[in-house]
This record gives sequence, C-alpha cells and structure tokens, in this order.
Amino acid sequence: MAEYSFRIATQTDIQAITDIYNAAVIRGGSSADITPRTFEQRKAWVESHHDPYAVFVTTTPKPDGGEEVIGFSALSVFYDRAGYDGVTDLAYYIAPEWQGRGAGVFTLSGLLDECRNRHMRKACGIIFADNKGSIALMRRFGFTQFGLMPQAATDSTGTMRDMSYWYLDL
Repeated sequence: MAEYSFRIATQTDIQAITDIYNAAVIRGGSSADITPRTFEQRKAWVESHHDPYAVFVTTTPKPDGGEEVIGFSALSVFYDRAGYDGVTDLAYYIAPEWQGRGAGVFTLSGLLDECRNRHMRKACGIIFADNKGSIALMRRFGFTQFGLMPQAATDSTGTMRDMSYWYLDL
C-alpha cells in the first residue's frame, strides 16, 4: 500500500485541486458540475472555507523528493443558518490513477478526524446514488443513508442521476 499524508490545502495546491476536480467533472458520475472549473473558480472555492471549515489535500511522496497531491477533500457549510453549526458537508476527490489504492479510505479517515478535532457533531455526504466507490466508503465508515432524491442532478455526460444523502453522528 502506498504511503499517504493528509494536510490542510495551501495556495500552491490549487492547480492540483483544479486538475483532480476537473478530471472527475469530465469523467462524470461524481459531480453535478457539467463543465470544468477554472483555476480562479477553484481558488475562490478554497478561499471560501473559513474555520471551522477547510480544504485538505492527500499527498504521496515523489521518488525524487517532495510530494504529489493525489486527492483533496473539504469540510464545507452544510446550511448557512446558525442552527446548523456543527453539521458539515463532506467532499472528497481522488485522482483517477490513485483510485482503488486506499487513498479514498485514507482521505475520508483524515477528514472525519478533522471533523472531530473541529468539534463537528454531524458529517453529511451527498453522493450520486450509483457512485459505488463513494457509497462503499460511506458504509465502511458507518454512515447512514437518510434520503434518496430521484433524478436530481445531471453530470457532464448528460446523465440524469439520483442523489443519495448520508450522515454520521460524530
């Protein structure tokens, strides 16, 4: 199994975050964005996360030193009313060539640790209902499905997708 690290994202990570996200958008099946995002759009998204919310990167060592960003994740506002403070919306994306190699499990584990460290009380995931990898991660970490919205979103392939809603009490 590869060696991974998890840390808060910096400005120097924005291009990698953009590239990983756009690969998911183009492939379809994991984002309701239907066109790739620009560097400036992803930069604004990263910068919109204020404590206790944040964006993180998952990295692996490069053979020649340094690190390679292979995934990113975020704790985002679930709903922008004060009564929902402590509830966070999770997002995580792994570069296609790193999927199926334990990076998703590592990333979600780190993200849930951050939830607890930041005193969140619930974590929520909103996932295309046919995204087998993410659904398996939700189940692996003990999330409960609490809803299904049929034909809720279209992805970049033009496919209309059902959305599944998951939560975990922290």
